[in-house]
Amino acid sequence: MGLFEKRRARKFFIYVQDYDDNDPKSHEGLDLNKFTGLDACKLLQCRKYGLEDDTIDFIGHALALHSNDSYLDQPALGFIKRMKLYAESLARFQGGSPYIYPLYGLGELPQAFARLSAVYGGTYMLHKPECKVEFDADGKATGVTSEGETAKCKKVVCDPSYLPDKVKKVGKVARAICIMSHPIPDTNNSHSAQVILPQKQLGRKSDMYLFCCSYAHNVAPKGKYIAFVSAEAETDNPEVELKPGVDLLGPVEEIFYDTYDRYVPINDHAADSCFISASYDPTTHFETTVNDVIEMYTKITGKVLDLSVDLSAASAASEE
Repeated sequence: MGLFEKRRARKFFIYVQDYDDNDPKSHEGLDLNKFTGLDACKLLQCRKYGLEDDTIDFIGHALALHSNDSYLDQPALGFIKRMKLYAESLARFQGGSPYIYPLYGLGELPQAFARLSAVYGGTYMLHKPECKVEFDADGKATGVTSEGETAKCKKVVCDPSYLPDKVKKVGKVARAICIMSHPIPDTNNSHSAQVILPQKQLGRKSDMYLFCCSYAHNVAPKGKYIAFVSAEAETDNPEVELKPGVDLLGPVEEIFYDTYDRYVPINDHAADSCFISASYDPTTHFETTVNDVIEMYTKITGKVLDLSVDLSAASAASEE
């Protein structure tokens, strides 16, 4: 950004920071349910100065985490709230990043769930092949059968592979997994980094994502880095399609290409008691996955997940 563009962007960030749903003064007379994301970027700078296209690209894709430019035609309120979430997350964690990543990789998350589940009486049946969901005469799930044994249940929670007749294909993801001996160039030698390439800069219909982690996260041998390049597949040639992202990585020792179909559920969970997650999309920040989990929680329990609870205060209160 040039000097004047930085000043315009600063005014916009201050507007976003000060915006409060319950304080009309912070709205500056604008109804963000009527303004689009593009209007917000161009008109909120004291209604006189507009941001340059490259700045809008950066804010919309790297901060608000939109995967394509459709947000520019949608109400600006969601756009503003996504920016506020990014800023609040940046202030929440030390280290200059709005993201946290588990040591030993994402596999630690289901492992932590398994341990906590066991504390509350959960039972795990490991290495069970060819699991088949059983239904009663009314089409409601009653259990899961494997190797002649059936675990009875009232609800089934699964990914699309377990119930292929209750999902539909909505796309395909192209992915490259790269092994390196160095961090991604121009990332301040960071052991972990995320790079988002906006669709417009690549001439694509959706963004491309780069993610890197390393031996510092206990996911690779000493001195090694692992980088992932992913995008919604728009062709049948992942090597060519992902080249703009792979080229940013520098020397790569080993590279593996993969494509997989993306599915979403089409069943009526109230009728069949089956709660099916959506397939992973190409994003590397997992926001869409988290939103899917939260929606599934509400469908399964009938309650809205409240993440505003102060767990330390609640724990202290229970001990009194």
